[in-house]
Amino acid sequence: MRETHAFWREPRDLEMAPRTALSLTFFAVVLGGLSGPTGATTFWEYQQSTVHKLCGRGSFLSERNLCLPCNCKGHSEICEDITGICIDCQNHTAGDFCERCVDGFLPDTTPEGHHVCQPCACPVANPSNNFALHCDKRAGVLRCFCQEGYAGHYCERCAPGYYGNPIAQGDSCKKCDCNGNSDPNLIFSECHNLTGVCLNCWGNTAGANCERCAPGFYGDAISAKDCKECNCNKCGTASCDDRTGVCHCKLGVTGRLCDRCEEGYAGFDSCTGCRKCRCAVAALSPTCNPLTLSCQCHPGAKGRYCEHCRTGYWDYGPQGCKRCDCAGGLCDLYTGECLPETHTSSQVAVCNISCNECIGHLIGDILLSNKTLDELKTSVLNISTGAAANDRLKYYNYTALWLQVTSPLRWLRQRLTLTCLMKEKSVKFLRQQLDRDTMMSLALADKLTTNLTSLNMLVEEIISEWDHYSVHQDVDPVVIKQKTTEAEKMLNRMRSLDLTPSEPIATDESTEAHEIFRRIRQMEKKLVSTNNRISPVQNQLSQSSTKLSDAQNFLQKAQSIIYQTQDKNKANLLKFQDLTVTPPDATIFLSNFTHFVWINLWLVSNCVSIYGHSQNVTAFHAAIDGASKLLKDKMENLSLADLALVQRASSHANELQRLANELERDLKSSDTNGFVQKAIDASNVYENIAKFIKEANTTGLTTLHLADRAEDAISGISTQLSHVRTKCENVFKESISLQSEQNDVEHAVVDNINYVEETKVTKKETNEKLSAIVNQINEIEKGRTTQRLQFAKEVAETTLKKSLEVLHTVSPISKKVEGWSNNMKNNEYSTAAYDRAVASAGETVINLSEIVPQLLDKLKEVEGKRPANVSTNIMRIRELIAQARSVAKKVQVSMKFNGQSAVEVQPHINVEELKSFSSISLYMRPDTEKVPIKDHLVFYLGNKNGMKDFMGLAIKNDYLVYVYNLGGEDVEITLSSKPISTWPSFFNLVKVERLGRHGKVFLTVPSQSTTAEQKFIQKGEAPGTDSLLDLNPNSTIFFVGGTPPDFKLPSALSLPPFVGCIEMATLNNEVISLYHFKRTHKIDTATVPPCPRYKLAFSQNRVTSYFFDGTGYALINNIERRAKFSIVTRFDIEVRTVVNDGILFLMVNEGNYFVLELKNGFLRLMYDFGFSGGPIVMESNLEKLKINDAKYHEVSVIYHHSKKIILLVDRSHVKSMDNERTTLPFSNIYIGGAPTNVLLSRPELSSLVGLKGCVKAFQFQKKDFNLLEEPGTIGISSGCPEDFFFSHKAYFNGESFLGSSAKISPFETFEGGLNFRTLQPSGLLFYHNSGADVFSISLDNGAVVMNSKGTKVKSQKKHYNDGRTHFLVASVTNQKYQLVVDDKDKQDRNRPSLPAASPTSMRSFYYGGSQSSTIRNFTGCISYAYISRTDRDIEPEDFQRYPEKAQASFQDCPVQTPPMALKHAMSRSATSRGLPLPSKVDRDQSSLFQGTAGLQNDRLAPTCSLPLRPQAIHHAYQFGGTSHSHQEYGEIPESFSERSQFSLSLKTHSSFGLILYVSDSEEENYMALFLSHGKLVYTFNAGQHKIKVKSPERLNDGKWHNVIVTREGDVGRLIIDGLKMLVGHATSSNSSWHVSAPLYVGGVPPGRAQRNIQRNSIYSFTGCLRNLQLDRQLLSTVARSFGVTPCFEGPSEAGAYFSAEGGYVVLDDSFSLGLKFELTLEVRPRVVSGVLLHTYTSEMDYLSMYIDHGEVVVTVNNGEDEFSTQVSTKNKVCDGQWHKIRVIRDANVVQLDVDSEVNHVVGTLSPVTVDTKTPVFIGGAPASLLPQRLAASRPYTGCMRNLEINDIPVSFSKAALVSGAVSVSTCPAA
Repeated sequence: MRETHAFWREPRDLEMAPRTALSLTFFAVVLGGLSGPTGATTFWEYQQSTVHKLCGRGSFLSERNLCLPCNCKGHSEICEDITGICIDCQNHTAGDFCERCVDGFLPDTTPEGHHVCQPCACPVANPSNNFALHCDKRAGVLRCFCQEGYAGHYCERCAPGYYGNPIAQGDSCKKCDCNGNSDPNLIFSECHNLTGVCLNCWGNTAGANCERCAPGFYGDAISAKDCKECNCNKCGTASCDDRTGVCHCKLGVTGRLCDRCEEGYAGFDSCTGCRKCRCAVAALSPTCNPLTLSCQCHPGAKGRYCEHCRTGYWDYGPQGCKRCDCAGGLCDLYTGECLPETHTSSQVAVCNISCNECIGHLIGDILLSNKTLDELKTSVLNISTGAAANDRLKYYNYTALWLQVTSPLRWLRQRLTLTCLMKEKSVKFLRQQLDRDTMMSLALADKLTTNLTSLNMLVEEIISEWDHYSVHQDVDPVVIKQKTTEAEKMLNRMRSLDLTPSEPIATDESTEAHEIFRRIRQMEKKLVSTNNRISPVQNQLSQSSTKLSDAQNFLQKAQSIIYQTQDKNKANLLKFQDLTVTPPDATIFLSNFTHFVWINLWLVSNCVSIYGHSQNVTAFHAAIDGASKLLKDKMENLSLADLALVQRASSHANELQRLANELERDLKSSDTNGFVQKAIDASNVYENIAKFIKEANTTGLTTLHLADRAEDAISGISTQLSHVRTKCENVFKESISLQSEQNDVEHAVVDNINYVEETKVTKKETNEKLSAIVNQINEIEKGRTTQRLQFAKEVAETTLKKSLEVLHTVSPISKKVEGWSNNMKNNEYSTAAYDRAVASAGETVINLSEIVPQLLDKLKEVEGKRPANVSTNIMRIRELIAQARSVAKKVQVSMKFNGQSAVEVQPHINVEELKSFSSISLYMRPDTEKVPIKDHLVFYLGNKNGMKDFMGLAIKNDYLVYVYNLGGEDVEITLSSKPISTWPSFFNLVKVERLGRHGKVFLTVPSQSTTAEQKFIQKGEAPGTDSLLDLNPNSTIFFVGGTPPDFKLPSALSLPPFVGCIEMATLNNEVISLYHFKRTHKIDTATVPPCPRYKLAFSQNRVTSYFFDGTGYALINNIERRAKFSIVTRFDIEVRTVVNDGILFLMVNEGNYFVLELKNGFLRLMYDFGFSGGPIVMESNLEKLKINDAKYHEVSVIYHHSKKIILLVDRSHVKSMDNERTTLPFSNIYIGGAPTNVLLSRPELSSLVGLKGCVKAFQFQKKDFNLLEEPGTIGISSGCPEDFFFSHKAYFNGESFLGSSAKISPFETFEGGLNFRTLQPSGLLFYHNSGADVFSISLDNGAVVMNSKGTKVKSQKKHYNDGRTHFLVASVTNQKYQLVVDDKDKQDRNRPSLPAASPTSMRSFYYGGSQSSTIRNFTGCISYAYISRTDRDIEPEDFQRYPEKAQASFQDCPVQTPPMALKHAMSRSATSRGLPLPSKVDRDQSSLFQGTAGLQNDRLAPTCSLPLRPQAIHHAYQFGGTSHSHQEYGEIPESFSERSQFSLSLKTHSSFGLILYVSDSEEENYMALFLSHGKLVYTFNAGQHKIKVKSPERLNDGKWHNVIVTREGDVGRLIIDGLKMLVGHATSSNSSWHVSAPLYVGGVPPGRAQRNIQRNSIYSFTGCLRNLQLDRQLLSTVARSFGVTPCFEGPSEAGAYFSAEGGYVVLDDSFSLGLKFELTLEVRPRVVSGVLLHTYTSEMDYLSMYIDHGEVVVTVNNGEDEFSTQVSTKNKVCDGQWHKIRVIRDANVVQLDVDSEVNHVVGTLSPVTVDTKTPVFIGGAPASLLPQRLAASRPYTGCMRNLEINDIPVSFSKAALVSGAVSVSTCPAA
């Protein structure tokens, strides 16, 4: 009605027409219905006769047909025409008549009497600080109802868990952010209520937001939450890095764990750092030994730091001390004055006693010396066994010499002194030589370090001076001009120089420099190796020093004893000389005794010599250790000579023994006074000494042996203790685990009891609701609506059939009639013939009416018998075509061009990807010998018209020129640094690149003899702001080498064709080949051979590696031709990639397979040789297994068929596991991928994808294979393009961001660009801040906004969140800010004057979001981003190298093109702006599933990757999905009341649960079999008696057990596994025993069996039953089933499984799908069609979601209209993978999202639809409740998980009803 009278209304009223048209039309219809007495008056007649008046703006029509003003309290000017309800209330008012205030405002009255709404003063009457949901004012008191996070009467403070100052202008309360690390015992995440600083960090964390690990701990405190204690030495560590755990040492401390002092430092144990250990001036080195903490001294000096002179030395100085020149050897330390002698004379004077007493003292002193010498011998033997043997031999020799020739004592002393001096000089010389070499090396190292440090400081000073000068210096313009002129002159002189003759010299010098550098690196490696050897040598020196110190102490003790002995010997000698009268025999005795004394004196002198040597050894231990090798050689030679020397010494000793015996006999015969015997006793001293030494040696060896045995025993005991301790720990862990399991079981039992009680409470309500539903259904069936619909359907079907019959029949008749008509026109007919024809036509019509239905039935049969492999063969043909194309585009062979030929290449890349970034690389070899250098065209890529938007490469004036056009002027970049004529006569690598308007050309020239390369580069940029290469995909052509004569090139590229050879490399980092061409022109690739490629050229990238692009693979057939599978089989492969998933190698043989793959970036090994337990999987999240870091990694798999399988990464062991003792049953192996038919042969392999990356080498049993030469290789190429490993694209999920730093100045001069693609209206694209200054690029409600220090530039268009790729460029100059989007939307603003620029420094910036920004993070894709840096040219950002990567993905970009409208809100906003609504999806087009189209869909229906029924055990069923999962059998034999026998097989882990139950209706008589505490219990009643039999052992071990239960009268038997029979019986009872059907198996319905079975066993058990028999007859016919599925073999996973037998789940009434909801779930179907979800109110009000031929469809009927939407994914949902489905409904708008592919529909808005709670069916529904028009009505078969409704998880185990074969807890794994 409104639209009818809009023509005569006033113009100001026209704008209200669209808003009120619907309401007025409806009102007119109502009036028409009421005014017409019989309904005969039509609506249009009523319009013309009844409506006469319409009020103007600001008025409405009252009931009395009067126009009254709107009653809106002055807050609105318009209202509805009929009702007077106000429209668009202003001034914060609401209500039908603007009579109340909106939330957050209070009503008030102005002095003028106007009603206004004032902001609530909660706490401040300011909209920015008003934090009340609503408020009211009663009795003059303001009451505020605060928002979440605010507290107080006036919301003046933050609630616990929030922080901020709500009273401060612009401030608010924010939630405490402690990163989940606050104390869990606190109620709130406690932080300071004003600052937000977290107060109670937990888990070893610290920081304002608990964002880092506490001091002394390290790890990831935010994500992994794994702060671990640092392993640093606490004594030497200043701090520990909270992220990496790296130890930061105290001053003077070093080592990875800060556990030792630096060289030259000491004092580690003080725990205050190490101080520098400085030696005194008399030391050889200024620093001390770090191990001994002592210094090496100059001669004469001593002390730990060489701080004073030795005894007998004086004049301390830098060169040491001087020896005293005194007879006694002692002098003053400072003056050198000799000191008096008192040592010998005093002792000689003392010895004035008798000879006998003196000899006694001598013997005692010698015995004491014997012990000291024994200890000294042990110490000396520890130092050097060879030295001890040498001294012993010297002793024998000197003894023999002394006995043969009697010499004076002075000669012997001189000889010994000479020998000692010679040895001392030799050792000193070696020590001095070693010291000199060491000091020289240290001096050179110090000098080198000093030089390098000085050089580094000079370089840094130069750089800082340059930076300072470039930024801060103000130079006179005259000076600048003068210097510029001089620079130009210098540049001209440099350009005029001809350096060509010097080029070979420079090349040779460069080669020599590289060789010297290589040698330096080798020397560096040797130095590192030498440094590694220093540590063990230092340890040995330390041990030797300790032993020498002990020996020195022993020798000092021996020295004092020796001095005493020597003095006594001298006194005795004088005593004997004074004796003048001696008997004759005594003369001989004295002579012999004198000989003995000389022997003792020699021994004493020898000991003194040994002591002197020991002191020298202590001082010179470094020299001895340095000459250890030489001494070792000499000792080996000495050991060879020992045998002869020992033999001579032994014979000499025997001779001496004989002479001694003769002397003893002579003395005994002449002994008159006992002196001889005493002399003999004295002579036996030496023999006793030797004896004691021998006994001591024997005792020492025995002690050593006993010590070794004790040590072995201790080691064995330690091993046993360790083993016992390990066992105890394992037992303890098991006990803890069992205790934890017990606790869990107890909690589960309590939860189940609570749930049962809750179920009882809700049972009655559920039954009542179900009864009401049944009654409603019955009422619906009783009505005539169903009958009418059925009748209408039958009529429609009959009409359709008749129409088809008539159509098929009339078509030939029509042709005949036309022929007859023509004949009649030509008078070629007869009346008789015409009559016969008519009669024949009538008969034909009658016959057709009978034949056509039969033909239609035959047609359906034929269609049903179509060949099953047609679609398979088509897919195989497509796969072969794709493989052929893949092979063609990877043929890396050149073509020779003759100056007239050309090739049109097929660019296999989307031209949209070339818009912002385009890159082409190729290998060129110009033929400069046959044709002189002139201008040539190399390639052209652009539109067919050859005008605008193109790129090309040419040769002009002997230079390579890169030309491109972006819609404006041509850009030419000339590579002038390397003329074509100077190129070598083999292939050179050329690459051209364009990023936005910036272009570059690269040239790489290889060397003739080495792999060295020369690189040249030239850059340029296009003028203006155009940055996109706008190519039409339908008219884009790519010519290489030239063009046909009829093609018109742009003027800049209008050149003759190329002469020479070209080989294509890549197009936008994708491999491309000339042999993947559309057509060729005057080139014969069969007769003209390609140019040979020089083998050494580019060898590092082209020969030694293979590139896989994800579509190809290498196949090695008969791999055992090179090596054999053996007990130990090894595979090695070296891989470089950045992708997450991909096959490394795969072996398949029928049902067996072995695969090594990448899964989410981690290595994963899986194989199956028909194992009973399913496939074996080796996987882990160890960091060593993650290899997708763009680096080469060597991966090795070692398969030992009887022990283990081992996985190595980079030659280090990562993971291993036990093997199944099976040899590898394979002969072929796939590398990097496999054919589709191979991957689909096993469900476990169907999800595998090909590798994208490089393989450097593949080895089998250490045998190499050339993958390109294998006949089965398809679609791989040689080389490894470096650009493939750059991550120029990134996907952001709304929480991720990327951060880095560079020298940028976005506030001064800046240019940045990027591609972006998103569906979200807002998000941060780029962010940088410097203090309070912010520079950002973001999306705001679909528009692009650049913000620089508060100055914003905003794009004109606001639809950039349309899911398409857009390119933006933001620039800052001295004059303006500019923003350009897609080259068309250009906006700029003048730049205000700013202070002088600050120096450029390293600054952080972010893509996709920032923690410092208030703008929400971006969701979508960003690619080919660039920013202008001062330290490098413009080039695409490599996101992979950014140090901050938060949840960003560098793989795919799952942003899809959106539907025309996403939400109903969008429709409303469009309506409010006067925009047309998007057109509604036609119901007939979206839901047409009948007729011939439906038949065709059935014929072409896709097949599922997974079988309909997983592999299951025959006649076995799985119970326990719900607490009342069970089967019901409806027939029981008549003999059951007297006797019965059940037999079954049982497998379970349950401790409780019901297995069998049958009873009468009152449950007085019953029989049951159930589990209690894992034991099987069989019970039944006999009158009032209960018979119960329990198994003695538990059967819940997960194994199959055979069980038989029998009942005969009052006797029951339980037989388990045929071995144990348990009998139970009752006393004779005469009562009868009768039970009735049904028989319950696996459980009972709620409420049953409670009076006869213990409470915790009345629920269903969890496990499998098979071969259930009653009286030896298999029970196979199930009456009803609830939550029971077949018992599947193989692994399972979490989720619900809907079996092929059919079933569904009814959710409890807490979940309801009304007019507005959001639902998500994941499915893995096994059928192409099936119902996923159905909910209904009536037959004409429902919502259904189902799968139809692989597509997901949602259909809604709201009573007014039926509308639907569907999504067909790239990979059909029946591919064996999990798929995520999301449904959003908002009244008449439904959006469907399947794996990020989105579609939607907008239906008619029903005015009568109400939001009511209705049952929700999952997986199917009763057939009577499903609409007959649905295309798919069969139940769903497959797995389902993660169902959520309005973000609330749905648990199927708590469903209201589980009907049929549905498992709600587990589903078979794919």
